[in-house]
Amino acid sequence: MQVKPEYRKRDETEVAVLDALAERAEDGMTVFEIRSRAAVDIDRLETALADLKADDLIEATEEDDGRTIIVPDEGVIGPETDDQSASLLDRVRDQFGF
Repeated sequence: MQVKPEYRKRDETEVAVLDALAERAEDGMTVFEIRSRAAVDIDRLETALADLKADDLIEATEEDDGRTIIVPDEGVIGPETDDQSASLLDRVRDQFGF
């Protein structure tokens, strides 16, 4: 899975966090796992997580074992294929059956 194009216009750290979460959207990740994937310092990561949470783009839940797991909102993740790669002409042809 990948992050939808409209969410790629955010801060680069936020995009890195969303990309990392997209890889494990169903299972989620801990802060330490996200940090290792996003390769950013903890202060930038904390700010990015706070901003994403404030915008309802991620959810954090505490597991029975005390770990906090972060998952992306369903609306943030798109399909494996990228329809944006098709040209406008190709999309018009597909839409009208030409």
